[in-house]
Amino acid sequence: MTIETEFGANADDPVSFTTWAFLRELKFGQGVDLETSSVNDQYFALARTVRQLLTGRWLETRARQREAQAKSVVYLSLEYLLGRQLENNLLATGLEEVAEQALRGLGIDLATLREAEVEPGLGNGGLGRLAACFIDSLATLGVPSTAYGIRYKFGIFRQTFVDGRQVEQPDSWLEMGSPWEFPHPESAVTVDFGGSVEDHLDDDGVTRRRWVPGHSVLAIPYNYMVPGYKNGNVNTLRLWSARATRAFDLQIFNSGDYARAVLEQTTAETISKVLYPEDSTPQGKELRLQQQYFFVAASLRNFLDEVLPEGFDLHGLPDRVTFQLNDTHPVIAIPELMRVLVDERRFDWDDAWAIAQRCFAYTCHTLLPEALEVWPVDLLGRLLPRHLEIIYRINDELLARVRAAYPHDELRARRMSIVQEHPDRAVRMAFLATVGSLKVNGVAALHSQLLRDKVLADFSELMPEKFTNVTNGVTPRRFVRMSNPGLSGLLTEAVGDGWVTDLDKLKGLEPLADDAEFRRRFREVKTANKERLVDLLQVRDGIEISTDAMLDVMVKRLHEYKRQMLKVLHIVTLYDQVKSGEVAIADVTPRVFVFGAKAAPGYRMAKEIIALINAVGRTINSDPALEGRLKVAFPANYNVTLAETLIPAADLSEQISLAGKEASGTGNMKFALNGALTVGTLDGANVEIRELVGDDNFFLFGLTEPEVADLVSSGYRPSSYYEQNTSLRRALDLIASGTFSGGNAREFEPIVANLLGEDRFLVLADYQAYLDAQARVDTAYADPEAWTRSAVLNVARSGFFSSDRSIRDYLDRIWHASPVAVRD
Repeated sequence: MTIETEFGANADDPVSFTTWAFLRELKFGQGVDLETSSVNDQYFALARTVRQLLTGRWLETRARQREAQAKSVVYLSLEYLLGRQLENNLLATGLEEVAEQALRGLGIDLATLREAEVEPGLGNGGLGRLAACFIDSLATLGVPSTAYGIRYKFGIFRQTFVDGRQVEQPDSWLEMGSPWEFPHPESAVTVDFGGSVEDHLDDDGVTRRRWVPGHSVLAIPYNYMVPGYKNGNVNTLRLWSARATRAFDLQIFNSGDYARAVLEQTTAETISKVLYPEDSTPQGKELRLQQQYFFVAASLRNFLDEVLPEGFDLHGLPDRVTFQLNDTHPVIAIPELMRVLVDERRFDWDDAWAIAQRCFAYTCHTLLPEALEVWPVDLLGRLLPRHLEIIYRINDELLARVRAAYPHDELRARRMSIVQEHPDRAVRMAFLATVGSLKVNGVAALHSQLLRDKVLADFSELMPEKFTNVTNGVTPRRFVRMSNPGLSGLLTEAVGDGWVTDLDKLKGLEPLADDAEFRRRFREVKTANKERLVDLLQVRDGIEISTDAMLDVMVKRLHEYKRQMLKVLHIVTLYDQVKSGEVAIADVTPRVFVFGAKAAPGYRMAKEIIALINAVGRTINSDPALEGRLKVAFPANYNVTLAETLIPAADLSEQISLAGKEASGTGNMKFALNGALTVGTLDGANVEIRELVGDDNFFLFGLTEPEVADLVSSGYRPSSYYEQNTSLRRALDLIASGTFSGGNAREFEPIVANLLGEDRFLVLADYQAYLDAQARVDTAYADPEAWTRSAVLNVARSGFFSSDRSIRDYLDRIWHASPVAVRD
């Protein structure tokens, strides 16, 4: 279809037509003319112009998918870290140049309108960004898919720093509205909570259980379009917003109690207010569980009642859909489907369970026991009483199977029970997901192996057929084609433009790693990307950095296992070596250390580490003796928009988590694809990155996962490393003495005490190996030609890490769904 026919107009010139459509939206959509319009008016007008083009394709996609009655993938995720939509949608529709020319003719700079867009506050870290990459790839591959989540009014939070410490502020991303969403209040779904369960006789005289809810809320759907790359296919992301069933009580209002008149609405809306509400209180825990059930209940109801054709026989449901559970957050969907089938659709239990087990697939994103959700039985019984009954029955059947297979191993039965008894009675959601799913996958080769061998070892022994691996990937559209235009042009010139949807074509770059002219141009692209970053940080954060230094980047969630603390100790050691005279400043490789990270509001140690990074940065950045050769930059509120400029500029990618703790990582993939070299442990997808790019092009250090296990089991004593390593002792003593805190020796005492007394993630054990790896980095960086050669090979050999490949693996190993061809 052409742009003219999709808009229902007859235009020979796409630029002229786009100009007309834009001015029409400005006038009739925003109610202003060009002369009086604001930048926000212009952004909304352009966004709606693009949205109109996509809408025709979206409706066509839905129509042909209904006709095909093909199997669909339903992606259930609590997070979608989408990033800005305007440029992505221009890229997908092939309208970049057309829009730029049309706006230029009106005296408007497209870049200015891009900057006016506020990034959606629908995610936090890698989990949400992976979900966004996956729905992009599903659309690009033409796979029928609907993604479901929550329309958070305030996202997680907007991070600011006050005296170097993190302060959370509301992320009011919807304050100006969103031009990309389609609200459908007429399609609201009722979601129930609380109450009790009772017996009743159905029309056939069969005694059944019936949930009698205590209260309900409405789930209001907001649809977002998810376009494939230049293929005419547009899938759907449906987000739910909570609203009260009765928003306003006029009688109470007229009595003068204005606050109580809207109390029901206020309480209901809390469910979709904030991503990951602080759960250190009972109220916070309850709100999190409410969120999870709210969105999966509404999503299942929507799919069963509106996506499936009327009268569909649900015995055939596994042939029509796979519900992909993105971590444990949506796992309550399993007992919810059982409730619908058994209680509402009157299925026999065994038939319903056979259906449910073939409909769900579970992706586990962690190896940390504390990250595998458990819900107290008391809370589940109060909030979802019928679901708790269903979980008990599922568990009874599981334990009967376990005892039959292992008749003299009661300890195994207790280990595998979905309901744990100690320290408190609670439901293990990862166990429920494993039992209730057709497949369970890890997200990197090492992670999947450890999942089978350690985290879910009893289940993999009993049910080995359930376990598989799908290594994560990232979309090359956003994280190379969009975010790195200089490199994109170089790649297209070298291997053709097919790499955007077939990243394996990057292998054609390998011979060019030995071409001096290509390496020169590659370095020019990197320098230009650094200049872009310099400009952005100056405007965005008032941070000044040099383009002449190595850009050493560590951006990810702030969690102790990711070991930002190890990076801090390296920086403090460099500072100490210069200040003590051990190393001359002229011999120090110029480096800019860039951090980007948010800490969960209740995660005290993570917030202390953020404060320490900023304190070290203040000291180093203001010390004239360092001659500007070392610089620490920590821009607040790291997000996708900043990543799109920062990642292409990076020279060194820090992937230094403790081996056996990171599930996969996707930041490591983005950096490698954009020509940064990695310093990292054998953890997560680092293992596969190193295998593919070659050991000579990767800076490996640190304990392996078996070595970590041996050290911990033998009795790890972190203070021994402090006692034996002079550099480490001096670095920790500097922190403890108040050198970075204005002489206040107590300020960072919790960090030092934690490292010396516990050091759960073996920072001190890997310290010297990390310093040795950084010395190798310095040596390599001193040879620009060799460094550039390694950088080119990183790009050339990282095609495996496309999310398109990940989705093909899911299709082959788990979903068994097929693309639906675009109609001519």
